[in-house]
Amino acid sequence: MPQTVLVVDDEPRIAAIAADYLRHAGYQVAVAADGAQALEAARTVRPDLVVLDLGLPGLDGLEVTRTLRSGSAVPIIMVTARVEEADRLLGLETGADDYLTKPFSPRELVARVKAVLRRTASSGREAAGAQLHLGDLLLDTDRLAITRAGTSIDLTATEFQLVATLARQPGRVFTRAQLLDQVWGYSHSGYEHTVNSHINRLRNKIERDPANPDFIQTVWGVGYKFAERSA
Repeated sequence: MPQTVLVVDDEPRIAAIAADYLRHAGYQVAVAADGAQALEAARTVRPDLVVLDLGLPGLDGLEVTRTLRSGSAVPIIMVTARVEEADRLLGLETGADDYLTKPFSPRELVARVKAVLRRTASSGREAAGAQLHLGDLLLDTDRLAITRAGTSIDLTATEFQLVATLARQPGRVFTRAQLLDQVWGYSHSGYEHTVNSHINRLRNKIERDPANPDFIQTVWGVGYKFAERSA
């Protein structure tokens, strides 16, 4: 069965072009024009990925993302016409896996969709029983989750791939460009704050004190590493 992409945009021309390119790439496509329609489509269609415009009328893209994230790990690519970095960061910190700024190339959209879905699929294909014990954390590749002292912490596929990439090589320092390349599948310098936002989200989920992390450590001026000895 082809995978389904939900395109949410209140500009009919943009939605139609995106849908056309995605269909030609082999995906089934559903389209919604506002936030309420998006949430209804997410419930009924159960898409494999959502392409979500930030500037929707009424219920905006941030609220839609928060609602989806409250009960789903469906991958979200946020699309925004806003040029301010703060807006892009807010979208990522709310739970988006990736973002594109308008105007964007439909071919780049298709490439991003493929990359995110490939990342999700590869997470799901991790070898059965493959686990990483990290102090009182257990990285469970079957469930794409981390358990802390027996309590499961749900992660998105992107969050899981990011922490797994770091945790598999404790002590190794990864630059943001290297993490972009290994986790997101591209390494354009303008997108390096995508890594920072996901690191912040991970710390909020797995660290006792996100401001003083035991596990995911910043190497100033370089990037990030997973602690060799965790508390």
